[in-house]
Amino acid sequence: MTTRLHAPMAAGADFTDLSARLSAAQEKLMQSEKLASIGQLAAGVAHEINNPVGYVFSNIGTLEKYVADLFRMLAAYEAAEPLLAGTAAAAGLAALRREIELDYLKDDIPALMTETLEGVKRVRKIVQDLKDFSHVDQRQDWEWSDLHRGIDSTLNIVNNEIKYRAEVVKQYGSLPEVQCLASELNQVFLNLLVNAAHAVDKDRGTITVRTGADCAGEPGDGGDGGDRVWVEVEDDGCGIPKENLSRIFDPFFTTKAIGKGTGLGLSLSYGIVKKHAGRIDVDSQPGRGTRFRVTIPVRHAGARVAA
Repeated sequence: MTTRLHAPMAAGADFTDLSARLSAAQEKLMQSEKLASIGQLAAGVAHEINNPVGYVFSNIGTLEKYVADLFRMLAAYEAAEPLLAGTAAAAGLAALRREIELDYLKDDIPALMTETLEGVKRVRKIVQDLKDFSHVDQRQDWEWSDLHRGIDSTLNIVNNEIKYRAEVVKQYGSLPEVQCLASELNQVFLNLLVNAAHAVDKDRGTITVRTGADCAGEPGDGGDGGDRVWVEVEDDGCGIPKENLSRIFDPFFTTKAIGKGTGLGLSLSYGIVKKHAGRIDVDSQPGRGTRFRVTIPVRHAGARVAA
């Protein structure tokens, strides 16, 4: 009887261990596939947009020169108008000037050119931010990166998701460069920012992004006990019920409506932060908002640095 009782227990323990390993492997696979998909999407969009934007930008520069030459010619014609006073040609020119509102066009065309050029520059900035977000031009090695640049790039990427819901307030501290997997951290920032926007339950809320550095952090979680940096994303939205706080990092757990969320964002973010030997903390009060803080070491112990 004793043997019969112990055998199922051992089998159960083996099954539990196998299940845990399968869950960990599944989580890593989901994270890897999602990050690869996002990187490929960003790289593809950046490539497809970059070429047409390049020649549009070039053409606008050429067009500006042509318009300047045409304005010089127009000024010469205007200077000659008094010589035609009292003739039928002068009357026709005056009528045409009124019909096309020449004075208005002379003011508006340069303004239109300036606005168009500014728009194209913004598109080029978005393309660059897509490259920064995905790091499509770099290998996925541990490297020294500017977190503020990563946050700003990510904010630009998700601007359309946020701008109608909330105002973004930046409270950046002084940060050193951090040894990290930059594109993966950008994915964490993206998840936190999108979640913050979705949490806003009023006409317009506020999302605050803070950064700072702590010297001589405590050892643990694979870190080296050295300097650490932190990034906070805080919203003034609906908050998270207390009974859900312990589950928010579980894979597939979501309080969003069916089809509105996969429940993987925070789970993937947790895995990325743990890979960086860091921690992610949450403070939330229903009806008052939520604050997430990501803390990672400045130097990652055992990192394989790009040559």
